[in-house]
Amino acid sequence: MHRIARWWSGIQAVLFRGVEAGLDEPLTEPQRQLVAVLEVVRIEEHVAPRVRLWTGRPACDRRPLARAFVGKAVYNDPTTAQYRERLLTDRNLCRICGWDHAGEVPSEATFSRAFAEFAEQGLGDRVHEALVAQHAPPLLVGHIARDSTEIEAREKAAPKPKPPPRPPRKRGRPRKGEGLKPEERPAPSRLPRQLTQTAEAALAELPRACDWGTKKDSGGHQHSWKGYKLHLDVCDPGLPLNAQTTSASLHDSQVAIPMARETARRVTALYEVMDSAYAAPEIEQVVRELGHVPIIDLHGSQKKQGFTLDPARARRLGERTVVERAYSRLKDSFGARSVRVRGHAKVHLHLMLGVITLFADQLLKLAAPT
Repeated sequence: MHRIARWWSGIQAVLFRGVEAGLDEPLTEPQRQLVAVLEVVRIEEHVAPRVRLWTGRPACDRRPLARAFVGKAVYNDPTTAQYRERLLTDRNLCRICGWDHAGEVPSEATFSRAFAEFAEQGLGDRVHEALVAQHAPPLLVGHIARDSTEIEAREKAAPKPKPPPRPPRKRGRPRKGEGLKPEERPAPSRLPRQLTQTAEAALAELPRACDWGTKKDSGGHQHSWKGYKLHLDVCDPGLPLNAQTTSASLHDSQVAIPMARETARRVTALYEVMDSAYAAPEIEQVVRELGHVPIIDLHGSQKKQGFTLDPARARRLGERTVVERAYSRLKDSFGARSVRVRGHAKVHLHLMLGVITLFADQLLKLAAPT
């Protein structure tokens, strides 16, 4: 924290002064926030520079476009067209992103093509992983709060895949010593399979298409939505350490094991705090194998039967609100409520731009003097 505080002092004393020296007008508060976030994220370092070809029209430089997409998340503009209009009228913002004047701002179609390229390259995941590797490992994380939230999308829901046909079976009970044939035995469910899978293999087989999901809120009211689910692991200071986007119909517990293993590679933690949707013996087993203490809320049926958590675990369970606050900031301030792109890759990039902006902004809040 002392290192980050000194770094924040350098941003205030040197960075803002240097940026304002090249601008015609002083920086506004949103522009100062964008400059600080871009200094932390450094997304342009993860984008290849423009390659000049001998023939044809030269391609537009993708690095200013990447900075502009971070600015879109900071300004919380719902559409690219609206943000581009802001770029054309705000000279300071135009220069901060990397264009000298409004005439250099690309067309809306170029923004769209660049966004598709970034989504295909996995730019959001690479930037977020680099941020976590640079700023999170020095921290000893007390609690990792895990939860999911609904992400509404404006696209057609994918049809549900039909289950594979079962092989025909002879009617009646099998004879003594005559068990099921290997092809007749049901395949193991996802959680037992994940016990022996790597985090990459487990994440690769999760469904990611747009579909319908149903969830109960904190008040017990059930609601449905069409789109996706965003799963986050958030540490005590409010920094998102891991983010995955899946189909809306996927149950929360199906993502817990690979996320726990992936997050354990990035930081050293003590406790993993989850709600009752993650109550499964396989999840508790993996969390304990990682050297963490699982703290999972009780099911409604367990509470009706009179089961209670001991006071220490109940107090630590209250740390789960950090992930709820992260979701609130993502939706209210960094664009997670206004998804206007289609397809999992683009939706995931849109959400990851908000996640890395939240990471940088929260890091700056921790470093800022009170």
